[in-house]
Amino acid sequence: MSAATGTRRPRTAADRLGLPGLRGHGLFITGNLIDSVGNGMLLPLGLLYFTDVQGLPLARVGAAMTVGQTLALPVTFLAGRLMDRVGPKRVVVWANVLSAAGFALFLLAREPSHVAAVYLLVQAGINMYFTAQRTLITHVTRADERRSWFAFTGSLRNIGLAAGSAAAAGALTVFGNGSLRWMIAADAATYLLAAACFAALTTTPPEPDGTPQGALVTRADDTRRYLVLVAVNIPYVLAQAVLAVLVAAYTTRALGLPASAASLLFVVNTVIVSACSTVVTAHAAPKVPRRAVTAGYLIMAVGMWAFALPSLPAPPSPPGAASAAWAALIVAIVLFSVAEILLGPALSELSVSLTPQAAGGVTQGLYQFSWAVGMVAAPALFTLLLEAGPLLPWAVEAAACLIAVLAAPALKAPNRHRRRNPR
Repeated sequence: MSAATGTRRPRTAADRLGLPGLRGHGLFITGNLIDSVGNGMLLPLGLLYFTDVQGLPLARVGAAMTVGQTLALPVTFLAGRLMDRVGPKRVVVWANVLSAAGFALFLLAREPSHVAAVYLLVQAGINMYFTAQRTLITHVTRADERRSWFAFTGSLRNIGLAAGSAAAAGALTVFGNGSLRWMIAADAATYLLAAACFAALTTTPPEPDGTPQGALVTRADDTRRYLVLVAVNIPYVLAQAVLAVLVAAYTTRALGLPASAASLLFVVNTVIVSACSTVVTAHAAPKVPRRAVTAGYLIMAVGMWAFALPSLPAPPSPPGAASAAWAALIVAIVLFSVAEILLGPALSELSVSLTPQAAGGVTQGLYQFSWAVGMVAAPALFTLLLEAGPLLPWAVEAAACLIAVLAAPALKAPNRHRRRNPR
């Protein structure tokens, strides 16, 4: 129905694809896409740059990266406080400028202490960006399209990451490791361009529902419910780290597959999420966010067991073992991708709507902290579990998903945000 006329408009190709209304959002779309291209272009290659180009020892670079990223954890809370003062748009702009400065300073980093400092800047910018980005979506979109926008921006992110990674791979193939310096300069420029796109946005803060007289009595309940959401989000954060941290080591060490296996699985995941997020979110996912979370975690748990299947005890080198392993991995990555499509938009929607204060800076800082901590902890957690046994990391993640399923019914949002009509 058209809000203005009450008439039903014809169903368009965008409706069938589950796309939100994109007209008038060109700058917002471009900013999200460019930011993701920058992430995909260089973040996976930072270790290579400091070891092969700058000649620093691998172990010291890895430790310095971890130190810098760990020191950036409190930035989620600082960014939340800042967002309450100046709004999400300015925080997103400043976050991109900070990341641009961090990447530009890669060119001057010569010691492990410098590496820690530049990664502190880059990770601080990333943490600032994602603390404010979900609330920014509520300032530039209609409330009834919110989950569609979360799905669409998730697709954009996957497309941008893939494009950035492909550009980096092409440059390395043609020009060698020496091209990393030029990629760093280009990457810093992309973040500045994204900042310019976001700075030019016109935003309208959403109008929250009226607060009932008993609000002070229920504030503690709101806090507890939001803390449940933060806890429920952690298995999803760890699952997102699976492709970057666990799959490559698991497929090569435990299954004896070539190193390209992880890349292939990443491509399958990227294609599915990029192509299907909006369609599944609009037409197949449960409309109630907590039910989408329940369905997503059930599918994710099955996907984890599918990943584990090839490492179950079996006779030595049975015929067709490699083919069976590949079949299980393909099924696993498809299940993983479907679960990601269900979970990502639903959790993001809940993060800004679960409580009356959900889209505020302090609350968003807490939610983003679960992402930052999970991403820092995942490498150590998954490698330790994999060393203890090839089944263990998948079993632990599957168990965490099932615990989240049990907690999901508590994620009942009492309010929705309405877009304030500009005057």
